[in-house]
Amino acid sequence: MIPNNHSLSLTVEDIHASKAFYEKLGFEPVEGTGPIENDWIIMSKGHSYIGLFQDMFDENIITFNTEDARRIYRELKSADITFLMESESIHDEKGPCHFCIADPDGNPILFDQHID
Repeated sequence: MIPNNHSLSLTVEDIHASKAFYEKLGFEPVEGTGPIENDWIIMSKGHSYIGLFQDMFDENIITFNTEDARRIYRELKSADITFLMESESIHDEKGPCHFCIADPDGNPILFDQHID
């Protein structure tokens, strides 16, 4: 059920300073993400991905990127998992959508679908 493609979504205070820091660690911006002027960007190094988000989240989040968020949503819903939030588009038949749950310690887990 859990996709094997994931990233850490980090809440940052200064998107430009954070981008520069992760570039020093060898991370590069992922083409087509951001733009940084919108206060977010995804960076990668090998198979590691880090999303940098300024003023979007209250805390760091693990993000699972999936092509079938709706199926996972329905499975978790039927398993009586509590949802922290869900996009209105989660009920559409196709298109981008997302939802968020929390583990037993309150750590947020975001499931994000970018494509149809």
